[in-house]
Amino acid sequence: MLHFTDNDVRSRLNGKAEIRKWINRILRDRGYMPGEINVILCSDDFILDLNKTSLRHDYYTDIITFDYCEGNVVSGDLYISLDTVQANSRTYSQMFSPSLKCELLRVIVHGILHLSGEDDITPYRQKKMRRAENAALKLLVSEFDVDKINVGYKG
Repeated sequence: MLHFTDNDVRSRLNGKAEIRKWINRILRDRGYMPGEINVILCSDDFILDLNKTSLRHDYYTDIITFDYCEGNVVSGDLYISLDTVQANSRTYSQMFSPSLKCELLRVIVHGILHLSGEDDITPYRQKKMRRAENAALKLLVSEFDVDKINVGYKG
């Protein structure tokens, strides 16, 4: 089951049922079963501290994924900085509007892809990951009601 939590931010995320159906479809298509997956929305300050204490990295990031998968059951925690997602949504071109919604969904699926075995360590793997993200977003737009999904956040 996919759960959504605000950590140290206040956000509004509508359409969670649609996101759950989309993620479940992605996992099934990749040969996995959904387990317990937590999407934890947080601030830059929180994710920087988490990055320092858990990974010994001293920089901001949009997502940190903790993998608790067992066999073909995908479970984990996706810590997502809404501050960084919001900043990135203004910088990068998006597949649909509004851009904050698109960027948040891209980051969520990025974490899901990590949990289902993808990595983005090398330039080749980064391109492969981006193609998988784009395919997932196209699936969302073509087979699910993306208009039900809305995101509100003022960082």
